[in-house]
Amino acid sequence: MTNAATTDDSHGTSIRLDGRVAVVTGASRGIGEASARALDGAGARVVLTGRTTADLERVAAELLHDPVVLTADLAPAGAGTDLARRILNEVDGVDVLVNNAGIPMRRTPAQLSEADFDLVFSINVRSLVMLSIGLAPSMVARGGGSVINISSVAGVHGPLGRVAYAGTKGAVDAMTRALAADWGPEGIRVNSIAPGLIVTAIWEDARNNVPGLIEDLEGQIALKRWGFGDDIAEVVLFFASDASRYVTGETLVVDGGLARVTASNTPARLPELED
Repeated sequence: MTNAATTDDSHGTSIRLDGRVAVVTGASRGIGEASARALDGAGARVVLTGRTTADLERVAAELLHDPVVLTADLAPAGAGTDLARRILNEVDGVDVLVNNAGIPMRRTPAQLSEADFDLVFSINVRSLVMLSIGLAPSMVARGGGSVINISSVAGVHGPLGRVAYAGTKGAVDAMTRALAADWGPEGIRVNSIAPGLIVTAIWEDARNNVPGLIEDLEGQIALKRWGFGDDIAEVVLFFASDASRYVTGETLVVDGGLARVTASNTPARLPELED
């Protein structure tokens, strides 16, 4: 079942997902919340999942298309498979899955314990792929679907002190390509989005308490600003809709030019560019 994109002459392209069912993990805040709101705004019925019921209900209260709230902790073994079962008890099937749930982890190699490693991989990798596998048959039954994995710019370049976290995001991008190969013949597209520096709760403490952090990091971004949840949610809509009908197995970096564009607060003085 495909998702139609229609054109609104006054606002450019307006994506419609009427009649579609979309699942968003980690939907209680940040990128997940923005994605849930955007999908609902496009007409989809959204299943919101996350660890905090009150926050999920706060978001759901402002959605228009009969949202479903399912509280879930994705760390335990079997959690992804169990969540897929619970989702399919609430809705007849799924057209769009946004795998956004994840945890950050900043540890140097010397600080990293095996327990740390297991925790971040259990949530960021294992639950993501098992939830996807659990929901895929319902997508096939509905004529196809779109799986959208939220990875990170940390999987594209090497950040300091994030060896385990970066490893999970690299794994997500690799599994995105592999699942696209497995499921393409059945009409399921699988893509990932790698956000850069996004203003979310993860950065709140550092942004408020580390002098100069905001400006220093902005200087490394070609577009000279941090991103916001809506910047990612718009790309989620693209991958959820028929606008991306011939795109699968891709990782789209959405980072304002952080990872692959040279940027600095102070432009380099290059003799060949001077008068």
